[in-house]
Amino acid sequence: MQHTRSSVRIWDLPTRLCHWALAACVVGAYVSVKLGGLYMDWHVRFGLATLGLIVFRLAWGVAGPRYARFATFVRGPGAIRRYLQGSAPPAGHNPLGALSVIAMLAVLGFQAISGLFTSDDIMTQGPLYARANEALSAWFGRWHHANEWLIVGLVALHLLAVLWYVAVRRKRLLRSMLTGDARPQDLPAGTQPAADGPGVWLRAALLAAAAAALVLWIRSLEIVADFSFS
Repeated sequence: MQHTRSSVRIWDLPTRLCHWALAACVVGAYVSVKLGGLYMDWHVRFGLATLGLIVFRLAWGVAGPRYARFATFVRGPGAIRRYLQGSAPPAGHNPLGALSVIAMLAVLGFQAISGLFTSDDIMTQGPLYARANEALSAWFGRWHHANEWLIVGLVALHLLAVLWYVAVRRKRLLRSMLTGDARPQDLPAGTQPAADGPGVWLRAALLAAAAAALVLWIRSLEIVADFSFS
């Protein structure tokens, strides 16, 4: 059901699935790298999954429904200033939330890409490590480790912002990202529901398949490199 008298569909199913899958991959990558050892294989897998999800979300930001599109929620300094001065937030991401989305996609995307070229100098290396020279791999490695702290900071800010909106502004953000629906009183008057149905899911499935194919192709380059040097 798209919407009822008591709710309006804002977040389509593919957007929600991508959001929670990306959160799971970030947690999995962080835990696995801290455990080290044989868990580093899982760290690589989580990193590749993160890359695929980032690619999908970027494509979905162009081809997805209304509130998933970057053109809908990414705004300039003027919109941010008006929001901070108390103007009513739009449906979907508010102007500050949009900055958080862009920042998170940027740092996670860089982390996933840099991880492709790095090595722990023990037993684990990224799928493209053998295809880069030593200087480039070292550069990616340094920034891969440094960027981890930026990710931790952004995740912490994100969680604090969610808690603030829930506790102070009484916004049901978590419920909205789980169900896709928001209360009409939390939205501007006349807010139209986002498209969310079989047609949207099919378009998302095609984009997800393309992102998965890209990840599998990158993984295959490592297998070819291993075979070439064996």
